[in-house]
Amino acid sequence: MRATLSLLGGLTLLAVASSATAGSPPVVVIDPGHDLRANLQTEPIGPGSATRKIKDGGGTRGVVSGTPEAELNLAISLRVRTLLERAGVRVVMTRSRTTGTSIGNVARTRIANRADAALFLRIHADGAASPSTRGSHTLYPAPRPGWTDDIYSRSRSAARTVQRELIRSLRFPDRGLQERSDMTGFNWADVPAILVEVGFMTNPIEDRALATEAYRSRAATGICRGALRFLGISPAAC
Repeated sequence: MRATLSLLGGLTLLAVASSATAGSPPVVVIDPGHDLRANLQTEPIGPGSATRKIKDGGGTRGVVSGTPEAELNLAISLRVRTLLERAGVRVVMTRSRTTGTSIGNVARTRIANRADAALFLRIHADGAASPSTRGSHTLYPAPRPGWTDDIYSRSRSAARTVQRELIRSLRFPDRGLQERSDMTGFNWADVPAILVEVGFMTNPIEDRALATEAYRSRAATGICRGALRFLGISPAAC
């Protein structure tokens, strides 16, 4: 598998050629949600669709810590990258810094598609109107002919496996799985794709926890273990 360098949205990103030769390590594309600034331009919700959504609404923020979601997402994602690489997985990041305007969900998904990823792993945190809302959940694409029907089964399997390991490690309330048909980052995917919501930054308990190194490491460990199980690799490296 040949690595090439590409320039997208002003960011230099590592892209992996899609040829999958025997014995090559699996590729996981990690997508730390959002960036320093939102992107309110629009893009089609799926290939050929007239329905458009904004590229990136900007995410939430810690109600106690004041931490922007983009920073938390990246902190956890970098830990997951280290753990997966230790297990022999090739990792491609959609971003490795929080410094600019989000490139949007179509561009992020195209990175995963070009890499022929075994898993497109999107890492986020959640927000809610009520500060009492808490817990972890994992999203995956609903089946839609021509868009996601070819990745539905594998995505659902990945979501189930990662969610189980995340709850075991993080010990936040289990909000289960959610099937979504309205997410651009799923509808453009040609590879198995999930979105992990590690917890609610609008909940004081979870925000305080996720502001600590210990809980960020626990979140990363759970995500890593789930991803490796999905790939058929021992999670011992996590």
